[in-house]
Amino acid sequence: MLTGDLVRLRPIEPEDAEAFYRWHNDEEVMRWLQSYFHESLAALRKRFADRQENSFEKSTFCIETLEERKLIGVVALRDADPINRRASVDIYIGEPEFWGGGYGTDALRRVCRYGFDTLRLHSIALTVVEANERAVKSYKKIGFQVDGRLRQAFFRDGEWHDELLMCVLPDELT
Repeated sequence: MLTGDLVRLRPIEPEDAEAFYRWHNDEEVMRWLQSYFHESLAALRKRFADRQENSFEKSTFCIETLEERKLIGVVALRDADPINRRASVDIYIGEPEFWGGGYGTDALRRVCRYGFDTLRLHSIALTVVEANERAVKSYKKIGFQVDGRLRQAFFRDGEWHDELLMCVLPDELT
């Protein structure tokens, strides 16, 4: 388990499928996410039961509140490259009542610290839709910097949006 100030991160369990199913069918939760797909609860349960253990290349963690042990989201380090010592990170909080409370920021800070200290990564990157201002603010708060822009790379609600490529290095993480 990885523990932050507000959250603890733990591996995904098959019984987590119901929460993910609910989140993946909530338009507000999925608004700024790249993979907007519909999956049956049965398929999700099977995928969770069959998923591979966390590894250097990909480590996925459920985000739980420390106080209530309530499952509220997911964070994953993926595509870890042992030669260049870099990886990408994905995160979302699936329970809207926990948005804006620092839970995502705490989870992201903790998983990045794990990436730098345990996996010995040198950089962690992410992409974010620029219009997702709450997420951009959270990422900047812990040290992510904008490295580039993917123009009109995300289409939602009849509009094209730019995506920002952001990265953090070990000495920049706050």
